[in-house]
Amino acid sequence: MFDIWQEIYSTIKRNKLRTFLTGFAVAWGIFMLIVLLGAGNGLIHAFEESASERAMNSMKIWGGRTTKAYDGLKEGRWIPLDNKDLTVSSENFPEQIINAQAIVRLDATNISFGSEYVNAQLNGVFPKYTEVEAVKLFKGRFINEIDIKERRKVVVLHKKTAEILFEKTHTEAIGQHINAGNVVLQVVGLYNDKSDSGDRPGFIPFTTLQTIYNKGDKVNNITLTTQNLTSIKANENFEKEYRKALSHNHRFDPTDDGAIWIWNRFTDYLQQQKGMGILRTAIWVIGIFTLLSGIVGVSNIMLITVKERTREFGIRKALGAKPKSILFLIIIESISITTLFGYIGMVAGIATTEWMNQAFGRQTMDAGMFSETVFLNPTVDIQIAIQATLTLIIAGTLAGFFPAKKAASIPPIEALRAD
Repeated sequence: MFDIWQEIYSTIKRNKLRTFLTGFAVAWGIFMLIVLLGAGNGLIHAFEESASERAMNSMKIWGGRTTKAYDGLKEGRWIPLDNKDLTVSSENFPEQIINAQAIVRLDATNISFGSEYVNAQLNGVFPKYTEVEAVKLFKGRFINEIDIKERRKVVVLHKKTAEILFEKTHTEAIGQHINAGNVVLQVVGLYNDKSDSGDRPGFIPFTTLQTIYNKGDKVNNITLTTQNLTSIKANENFEKEYRKALSHNHRFDPTDDGAIWIWNRFTDYLQQQKGMGILRTAIWVIGIFTLLSGIVGVSNIMLITVKERTREFGIRKALGAKPKSILFLIIIESISITTLFGYIGMVAGIATTEWMNQAFGRQTMDAGMFSETVFLNPTVDIQIAIQATLTLIIAGTLAGFFPAKKAASIPPIEALRAD
């Protein structure tokens, strides 16, 4: 066995450049496959995290501006949503809507505690707000049903807002009273989120904000959680019916898409899943073709090796070497080159994805109303990396087998006559 390894080493040493170029093709194929998979996983993981943090079976509805004349009214009218729309949402679609809730906002509110203050937005919300949005309670409690019924003056602050207001005085935020737009509110909870946009609103009961801050019956948007809508077509049909129901309250054309704006997370989710599937397929196709380039490189070097050593093989056979030993020699050489450079490519690829994870492991995009993660954990499962490398080694072995079989089958006389 030692003699075989000596021969392989001697062959590689005599053909350094050719061996290096072939090995580079192998290493590059594995490297690019792992890096492509890592980059694709970064996008896929970000999408999956975003989907897991929010209720995907939800819709958000905002008031818009009409683009069509209707019932004697001109186009261009602003359509504000109100409490009646919330009632219609809750009562008219029992088979499609699980829960309907709304948000009413108070912008640029001065919130103070002692000499410390911040300027932030106040959102009037319902208790199930956290079931739909990516808001995680950090301490205390969130708004509850009693707060809504009794219009309690309570507030849930962002953790960083609480730090600004209470940290200097080393005061426990929960239970303290703050001044928000000349209204005293009691802090009952703190929340945290992943947003880096700087938008950290305080949450108070929906009914409290409408009443105390003179918002009347107007709402900024309505959020629906839905059921029995399992396809894009079913969601589109529901949106048409829902738009029609709201058109009776505001007198706009039911086919006017500009009158109200509907953001359907579920249809977005289905479309994004389709896009992720295409992305996965594209990555694997590109990766496989990159691997094939390495396999072709191994095949070429084995063919050239066999051709150059045909006379040598003839002498070996004339001296009594069995075809099996020649076959074994060439296959081992093929496996050695593929394994060595495949391993180098695998290690380099994994190292690159780990660097990507450290440098760009969580990239977010500020989308105005929220901050969205667009790139997360661009790493590859070690098992997939090993499987890809083993696949290349097996392919490299087969690439070396056929020229080896051809060399082993050449009669000694013909081999000795070869140039």
